[in-house]
Amino acid sequence: MSEERHNWTQEEILEVYNKPMMELLYEAATVHRQYHDPNTVQVSTLLSIKTGGCPEDCGYCPQAARYHTDIEGNDLMTVPHVKAQALRAKASGSSRVCMGAAWRNVKDGPEFDQVLEMVRTINKLDMEVCCTLGMITENQAQRLAEAGLYAYNHNLDTSEDYYKDVISTRAFEDRLETIDNVRKSNVTVCSGGIIGMGEKVEDRAGMLVALATLNPQPESVPINALVAVEGTPMADLDPIPIWDMIRMVATTRIVMPKTQVRLSAGRTEMSREGQAMCFFAGANSIFAGDKLLTTPNPDVNEDMEMFKLLGLNPQKPFIKVAQPETVEAKDSKYESLGEKPKWTRPGHTIERNEVAKEQAKLTD
Repeated sequence: MSEERHNWTQEEILEVYNKPMMELLYEAATVHRQYHDPNTVQVSTLLSIKTGGCPEDCGYCPQAARYHTDIEGNDLMTVPHVKAQALRAKASGSSRVCMGAAWRNVKDGPEFDQVLEMVRTINKLDMEVCCTLGMITENQAQRLAEAGLYAYNHNLDTSEDYYKDVISTRAFEDRLETIDNVRKSNVTVCSGGIIGMGEKVEDRAGMLVALATLNPQPESVPINALVAVEGTPMADLDPIPIWDMIRMVATTRIVMPKTQVRLSAGRTEMSREGQAMCFFAGANSIFAGDKLLTTPNPDVNEDMEMFKLLGLNPQKPFIKVAQPETVEAKDSKYESLGEKPKWTRPGHTIERNEVAKEQAKLTD
């Protein structure tokens, strides 16, 4: 029986990744069945509660303020609007709502208080609540936990070695510190990355090493295929082959047997057959809805048709971890500290990011 290990090396993971496809699929499917129901897939809805204007320079992201991507920005949503969206997601079969805000990091104040109220509201709907808000401190993680947050997403994006070729405005260590801060609360960790950004296979293995050697391993790992958006530095990159996605899902399943492997961005480029292979290889979670923050995603009705065709059932909420209790703001043990943490700014430049920034100035 496959056991959770925390001492994987890059060489070992490369050996798994490069196995003959049929052998890789068989091993991944076998591991998957040891820990999960192969006919159950979690359905999550990703909601952009604050869009655009991000100060970071992530080379893949259309929400970076420095690039011209025709993304329509919006201020932070209201709590009633978020509740309405969550009810709509629940009615369509989602058991989790993940709220994303285009922030570098969480700042104590009215907007964060508003997000905390969103978390309380959705948890009371008996749905799992996930947030992706950028870097957070330990106290902020505890406040989210009190509100009823189920999971916090903070992707590593890629390997530590390739990270400096994707983002220059924050460091890889900041990602790990945020995950560590989340772990100090009772909130589960969701962390994965993107393939197809021009990285080598060794970088894909390196990212999995960073995730698999965490103890405990993340409860969920999103595997995204790059969605190349016009105006971003990675706009001209070709879509990755479906076989790369299948290999990445299968390898992730083998090295992190208990985690939920999320088939995330890029599904609009995948056939149903390709997605079915990913489910067979160990993916057991998808994001539903017409958008993933700002990039296209299959319609939820199409996904439900695919589920019916494949005999898949949506996973009910709180199967893996019990539902958190919600503590009202007036009863909170943790208060705003007005923190102003000094997250890293490495200071180096990335040529393709700089080119895209200059092109955006000309466009504007």
